[in-house]
Amino acid sequence: MPSAHPAPEIRVARPGDALALSGLLAELGFPTPSDVVAARLADLGARNELVLVAEREGATLGLLTVHVTPVLHRPTPVGRLTMLVVTQRARGQGVGRALVAAAEQRLAQRGCVLVEVTSHRRLKRAHGFYERLGYEATSVRFGKTLAGAAGPAGPR
Repeated sequence: MPSAHPAPEIRVARPGDALALSGLLAELGFPTPSDVVAARLADLGARNELVLVAEREGATLGLLTVHVTPVLHRPTPVGRLTMLVVTQRARGQGVGRALVAAAEQRLAQRGCVLVEVTSHRRLKRAHGFYERLGYEATSVRFGKTLAGAAGPAGPR
């Protein structure tokens, strides 16, 4: 059955997207001022990392961050999808699926054979989404906040 919504346009984020991306981050539970988002976009762009945006009819609907990580134990770099958010009003309309497909294509072009996804264990619906796209739980990720560490462009 065809979707009632046209496919979103997927593109690389631009500095002018900072305000819309700030709103999406807030929906995800990571409120971040737009000036901090703009600084982080510039930093990620300088490191050749990808931030993809989904738009439809001029409205920003979703955001996905993509990283390429060279590793010693594999012959090719590993692609990582580290954050995906689709605005509440556009969920269930294929926006997340389009963002992931675009990311996978770009990662393959960069030589990645394996793509990993990080998702907080409390986000059960997100886990089901990734499983429907062919991802499987293969490992456990551990995290630790370092005391006294401060990164560039503000907190979080």
